[in-house]
Amino acid sequence: MPTLLNKNGFKFFFYANEHNPMHIHVMKGKGFAKIELENLKVVQNYLKPKDLKMALDIIKENQENFTRIWNEWFS
Repeated sequence: MPTLLNKNGFKFFFYANEHNPMHIHVMKGKGFAKIELENLKVVQNYLKPKDLKMALDIIKENQENFTRIWNEWFS
């Protein structure tokens, strides 16, 4: 399970056996979300609204790097 980033109490990661579309899992405390990387579509969400917004902002800031890591891992 490659961890992409730990920031502000969030853990951003994907599983080693993931599937398309490209997506990121986010955990904070007992909450989690699954977000498509290309378009930032929230597929699953159990985060508080303010935490989801912050997670989306962090993903957007790191979108290019997360995409690069995904492609390297699965190529």
